[in-house]
Amino acid sequence: MPSYEIERKFLILRPDLLNLGTLCRIKEISQTYLITAEGSLRVRRTEERGKVTYMETLKRRVSSMRRIEIERELSEAEYNRRLAARDPRRQTIHKTRYCLPYAGHIYEIDVFPFWSRQAVMEVELKDEQEEFTLPSFIRVIREVTNDPRYTNHALAREIPPEDAP
Repeated sequence: MPSYEIERKFLILRPDLLNLGTLCRIKEISQTYLITAEGSLRVRRTEERGKVTYMETLKRRVSSMRRIEIERELSEAEYNRRLAARDPRRQTIHKTRYCLPYAGHIYEIDVFPFWSRQAVMEVELKDEQEEFTLPSFIRVIREVTNDPRYTNHALAREIPPEDAP
């Protein structure tokens, strides 16, 4: 069943990962984009505390903050079969996700191996007007909610250079 994903996204200075790790759930994620006629279709392998899960997700943009999202869990065999439909124009994205609870929200900080000084932080909201407080110890470079270059779908095709000082 489709649902809406509403989120704001920020380019941040890469936080101290040792300290951050004590506050967060940590997930190792690999996601591969598949060939599709509309939106973005991906399969994802997630490992957290030794447990591996596989998901397929279709996303369609409604606005800069809102997407329709349809997800279903896959078996490992289904995941491996779906990889055969990989989009050859996109690389598999590998990232470490830190899920940080702060001020009533969960902030997802994605650390990518291709950047040494910056990361991407997202916060999912109930609606586009919902207020939230950014973690005080995170240094935001700029908001990238409206910058399509910072979607994972786009990063799988082309990685923008670091613009952190």
